[in-house]
Amino acid sequence: MDSDFGAFLSTVSDAIWAPMAYVVLGLGVAYSIATKGIQFRRIPDMLRQLKDSEGGEGGLSSFQALVLALASRVGVGSIAGVATAVGAGGPGALVWMAITGLVGCTVGYAEAALSQTFKRQVQDEDRRNANEDIGGMPYYIKYGLKLPKVGALVAVLGVIGYGFVFPGLQVNTIAATAKLAFGLDSWIPAILVTVLIALVIFGGTGRLVKVTQALVPVLAIGYLVLALAVIAINFGSVPAAVALIFQSAIGIHPLLGGIAGAAVAWGVRRAVFASSNGLGEATFAAAAARTSHPAKQGLVQTFSIYIDVLLICMATGLMMVVSGKYNVADGSGGYLVNNLPGVPVGANWVQESIDTLVPGWGAGFVAVAVLLFGFTCLLAYFYVANSNLLYLLDGRPGQLWKNVLKIGTMAIVFFGSIVNAQIMWAAGDIGLGLIAWVNLICLVFLFPLVRRIHKDYERQRKLGQDPTFDPKALGIEGADFWEEKVPVEHHHHHLHHTSRSTERTSGTP
Repeated sequence: MDSDFGAFLSTVSDAIWAPMAYVVLGLGVAYSIATKGIQFRRIPDMLRQLKDSEGGEGGLSSFQALVLALASRVGVGSIAGVATAVGAGGPGALVWMAITGLVGCTVGYAEAALSQTFKRQVQDEDRRNANEDIGGMPYYIKYGLKLPKVGALVAVLGVIGYGFVFPGLQVNTIAATAKLAFGLDSWIPAILVTVLIALVIFGGTGRLVKVTQALVPVLAIGYLVLALAVIAINFGSVPAAVALIFQSAIGIHPLLGGIAGAAVAWGVRRAVFASSNGLGEATFAAAAARTSHPAKQGLVQTFSIYIDVLLICMATGLMMVVSGKYNVADGSGGYLVNNLPGVPVGANWVQESIDTLVPGWGAGFVAVAVLLFGFTCLLAYFYVANSNLLYLLDGRPGQLWKNVLKIGTMAIVFFGSIVNAQIMWAAGDIGLGLIAWVNLICLVFLFPLVRRIHKDYERQRKLGQDPTFDPKALGIEGADFWEEKVPVEHHHHHLHHTSRSTERTSGTP
């Protein structure tokens, strides 16, 4: 029964995802043309924005928002998800993952710029200084498209998905790798992670951001160094591996040419999944940043997709292909490549690759990496669920609902490690897919608005100014946050810089 139901859910999720990946790609192309390839032209601006932005009261710095967005991206998708792509589409899927990352990241740019434009300040008793900047998908649907009901639908799906379903996927993978590495029963990591999550989510958003800010950069860099070491030790097979990847991507490889279509499909699909581009997931973190123009945060978002897809996903993929630790299914139950007979697709392949570096280390290292990646991802998920809940509460206190969310998150974190993985993944894919479709359709209609925001940024950059945003001048309605800010910002600009540093030293509790 279990497997039939799982198979049924997988069919549904395929029907939702297969076309969507191409919609993201198409939108990405359209946005890339409209912004004249902003993802390539403005790389210096991305770096400058990360360096210069400061949080200020109630808001995060661009760097903190980047880290929070990366936390939800560099989850299990960048490790297990890449293996799935290679397993189903062959090594060529990596090329399509990279292309999708490069072209599709403009969708992330659009999402972040819109989240900034239509964000609100919310009183939230979790934060002592209660003016928290909050926004994201439901907000730009409500204020940008004037569709509050659609916004509410997305928010409800968001609370359910990020609060009560998706965390299960992360914990499921954590438990699976811990079992393989240390032979632990799944309830042991379940208890560990549940306790850790409780400590952070009951400590409020401030603590959540601090923990993620400390963990994510260390994790990402550590993982990359390790992947490079694996590639270096298998250096002799790098040229052949690269040739294999490109040949199978365009369908000229003698053995894998037949599945070039699958390579495209899975590469695109997993890149979208890993970078959560167009899925609206990172819009909540993007909205929380304090910046002088929405396009600036759009650039930071674009950069985070580079880090995830072009660095972390590619490192994972290369590591597996170079060390030969992968299988490729032929789509009808057999294998075209069967280097790891009996080893299930997923994080275990990465463990095997790392074993070529230091035998016996791979399993333990990946288990710890997946635990930490998964944990930061859970924090980001809770942040997203909470932001959606705040949208639905719309300024009402709603303490009961907030507690339901916290306890529900802890419950799914505990039980997620025990449930059947296939069913969890399929259900998660369906939930995420539905949210994404709504978001993508909205992004099509918001296209002219994004172009207007983008042109305003470019115009000011050409004049050599530090771009500032005035929605009234652009005829954009519903951007209340900015309308209140504009007159003040212009007068107090210098004042602001001096008061900021004192703010930081005095510190808010």
